[in-house]
Amino acid sequence: MRQRRRRNLRCLVTGGAGFLGSHLCDRLIEQGHQVICLDNLQTGRRRNIAHLERHPRFSFVEHDVIVPFSHSGPLDRIYNLACPASPPKYQRDPINTFQICILGAFNMLALADRKGARILQASTSEVYGDPDISPQPEEYRGVVNTVGPRSCYDEGKRAAETLFHDYHLTHGTDIRIARIFNTYGPRMAPDDGRVVSNFVTQAISGLPITIYGDGMQTRSLCYVDDLLAGMIALMESETVGPRPVNLGNPGEYTVAAIARIVREICGAQSPIIHKPLPIDDPLQRCPDITRAGVTLGWAPKVALRAGLLPTITYFRDAVLGQEIGGVA
Repeated sequence: MRQRRRRNLRCLVTGGAGFLGSHLCDRLIEQGHQVICLDNLQTGRRRNIAHLERHPRFSFVEHDVIVPFSHSGPLDRIYNLACPASPPKYQRDPINTFQICILGAFNMLALADRKGARILQASTSEVYGDPDISPQPEEYRGVVNTVGPRSCYDEGKRAAETLFHDYHLTHGTDIRIARIFNTYGPRMAPDDGRVVSNFVTQAISGLPITIYGDGMQTRSLCYVDDLLAGMIALMESETVGPRPVNLGNPGEYTVAAIARIVREICGAQSPIIHKPLPIDDPLQRCPDITRAGVTLGWAPKVALRAGLLPTITYFRDAVLGQEIGGVA
């Protein structure tokens, strides 16, 4: 289903200097919209948006979404992407992560309510926890540990969905909820601790490739361009309403297979080593994207190998430029 896209929308993107957020800013600017990028640079990087900072329809505001945000002008769209999404980073300060999920959502919903803006919550496949069915449809309620090392993020995102739902019911706020599955591409931080960034960084550095567990756990990897197309289609849909929508690539790979593919494309000789599986690490992750296909006419197009090529090129530059862990 094609959506008629309005031009010259006034958009606010929280977490806009991060991996997904910076690409979203690019896409919205390309579509002719005005963009305010909001980020406290806790995990976002200024270099991700440096090419936009002199654009007449782009502005950057350094701000923490835990603190209420005021904007004097009108807003049409709010994309709430603010939150560390990498396990090592969101576990460094779990209380802060939970605050970002809850207070950030509350503050952005309040802003959307004041401005009459439509607001999208970037939720996550982690709301399904370690699932006992696959693929995971939106109706599945998940198996989530409320007191584990990942709970600050998993439960924070689940609570944010509840807050969005209740704001819609009580205030009539025009909401969208995107449940985002594993996404990869250029501008991922090399130290973000997920399979693609870990494997590529290790392979191009000549280090052993580390697999946690036996490697038979699965991941479904969506290239960033595909994810953004789905996210914007969801935001602009006039029919999907407040129901959560899975966005991800249903192509399922074992972690061991991903490691072998990365090593092959990188031309690396890195040995593969195994370490214990982290607590609550999901064994299977695969989206049911039927709802996105029916309501948005959306499906991912980029195959894993095709998406890995520009991703690896970016990581080569990042590693050679000693950008690991940087925020420049």
